[in-house]
Amino acid sequence: MSQIILVASGDLREGANIVCWPTQKAMEAKLTKVLADLGHELVRAHPEKAAGHGFIASQREGMDIFATIDPDAPLIVAEAVWQYSHHVLAGLTTHRGPILTIANWSGQYPGLVGLLNINASMTKAKVDYSTIWSENFDDDFFLTGIKEWLHTGKITHDTSHVRVFENTINEADHKLVAGIADDIRRNKVILGVFDEGCMGMYNAIIPDELLMPMGIFKERLSQSTLYHATLQVSDEEAIEVYQWMLGKGMTFHYGPNPETDLTEAQVLGQCKMYIASVRLADQFGCEAIGIQYQQGLKDLLPASDLAEGMLNNEDRPDVKRADGSVIRQGQAIVHFNEVDECAALDGVLINRLHRALGQPVENTLHDIRWGGFDPTGSCDDYVWVFEISGAVPPAHHEGGWAGSESLRQPLMYFPFGGGSLRGIAKAGDIIWSRIYVQQGALHMDLGRGKAVDLPEEEVARRSQSTTPEWPIMNAVLKGVSRDQMMARHKANHIQVVYAHSEADAEHAMYAKAALAKELGIKVHLCGV
Repeated sequence: MSQIILVASGDLREGANIVCWPTQKAMEAKLTKVLADLGHELVRAHPEKAAGHGFIASQREGMDIFATIDPDAPLIVAEAVWQYSHHVLAGLTTHRGPILTIANWSGQYPGLVGLLNINASMTKAKVDYSTIWSENFDDDFFLTGIKEWLHTGKITHDTSHVRVFENTINEADHKLVAGIADDIRRNKVILGVFDEGCMGMYNAIIPDELLMPMGIFKERLSQSTLYHATLQVSDEEAIEVYQWMLGKGMTFHYGPNPETDLTEAQVLGQCKMYIASVRLADQFGCEAIGIQYQQGLKDLLPASDLAEGMLNNEDRPDVKRADGSVIRQGQAIVHFNEVDECAALDGVLINRLHRALGQPVENTLHDIRWGGFDPTGSCDDYVWVFEISGAVPPAHHEGGWAGSESLRQPLMYFPFGGGSLRGIAKAGDIIWSRIYVQQGALHMDLGRGKAVDLPEEEVARRSQSTTPEWPIMNAVLKGVSRDQMMARHKANHIQVVYAHSEADAEHAMYAKAALAKELGIKVHLCGV
């Protein structure tokens, strides 16, 4: 019987590791049995800890563990939960044996999200790997893949849905795209980055030398700057923003205990962060900004999510400069959640192009959180659940501001509370995309789809099976199956924007492909 080494990357937050460990442990038990039945022994490279979990919980710990592993041994990275990829990335970059990433298929414990980030990080780092996922680890798809990896060291997936974009747009669109690209290169764009590298997402950092030829540069800001600026905002200004949202019909769900409930004081703190963010974007001339929040700010301020969603919406509260003039009135300020710079570049391109085309400019990233077929039978297609804690603009919600609500963010991740900007995504045509780094170059995967209406009970089931405090989009991707998406996608995040109609979505997609190509990005159309 041959041995296969297993490692499990975890969160940086011990509370999350302890809560999620039983799910990880159960998955590993299933994997151990599957491999034993196939004549192989699965051996953990690191034991369960006295703290109550068996995750690698820091980069240094991961390095020390990999130093004890035979670099030529077959290696499995097993993930049943969200994790910080940099905990294991250093060791993976020097591992010579075949690497396999495996994830569960769960909304509540989204190992598939963690797996997509590890895969994308290894892609950027030029590390060879194979990948597989399963709901129960006994299906033919999973077992066939495992057997192939055991025999060959690789798993082959179907990616026939992908084709290289050929620049075939009409002359009018060519002129429009060329004009946008020329303006970016001539006048330049600044991305305001409030600390890079959120949650170990190495894949979400674009090297400066790939941005500079486009005319795009980073303003590296500290989250301490945002913290200080937030504290300078007056109570009166925060109340004005809060009253504006109430006037739009937004609902806030309050409770008496600030440790577990949302309170008005927390929301007013978020309103101050919103005002501070707008002013800092104006001060530094940033076309887009990204707040890391999770590390650092989580120990100082309420969650950034409400502020992020407001920023990404055209219809948002006014913020004034010291002289009384309004900053970018009636215009969204692109915010890239979790400082995902790939989403930042994508968001800037969408904002510019859709404004020129007369299409909705509000866009956001989401986690590819989970998915499944609708058991009620209202939709025959595979329906993904897209969710993210912040950045989703109310314009994406059914009912807009009046269809949006705020609930306290989960205590496990957000010790100082703060409200989400929750809603159910309205039905409509969408363009989806992802920019990523591969072989030292920028790539974009691009496709179309629809956000769909599902029965109320099915939406509730999906929401309760994930994170019910967060906004949700139920999405069907055109011409891309579940397993094709998982095999190809190079991020835990996906960028989405609406179009007025299916024809408009097709038009905007091709124009976006041409704009990205004009700027030097290698574009791949997926499913269309």
